[in-house]
Amino acid sequence: MLRIGYAQSSDGDDAETLRRLGCHVVRAEEPDAPPGYDSAALYSVLDFIGQGDQLVVTRLEHLGHGSRLVLDVLDKLEQRGASLYVAEPPISTEGEGGRALRAALEAVAAVDPQPLLRRRRGAPAREIIELQRAGVGPVEIARRLGVSRMTVWRKLKSAHVA
Repeated sequence: MLRIGYAQSSDGDDAETLRRLGCHVVRAEEPDAPPGYDSAALYSVLDFIGQGDQLVVTRLEHLGHGSRLVLDVLDKLEQRGASLYVAEPPISTEGEGGRALRAALEAVAAVDPQPLLRRRRGAPAREIIELQRAGVGPVEIARRLGVSRMTVWRKLKSAHVA
């Protein structure tokens, strides 16, 4: 099993803490990277992590601000056959604790309007068009999907909806 540490910021004690926790590899975001949306280091870990590996973070909120962002990371880990370990408080997605963690996050996500985790490539045009047809403005669409307003305008223009 490979333990891969993820630190929200490269400046701080998180990287050292992750090494003390037995992480073979530690990846950290650039100091100015916002959590969740454009987390290049997190995406590289999620693309790299394999069956039986474990992602280790010091705190759960380092995966993103909002339960939907964390659930999206958990889904990606599950698809790859990997697990999550959080140091403070000590919790893991393995076993009963993992099911309880997922249930709690899903309950919060049901009432939490946070957007889903998005790659830098932008949101699919289908989601943008659906939100626009539901009466949501371009600025709010961009905020909800974690993309730029220009991305929203380009997708709407290419779909001839704007």
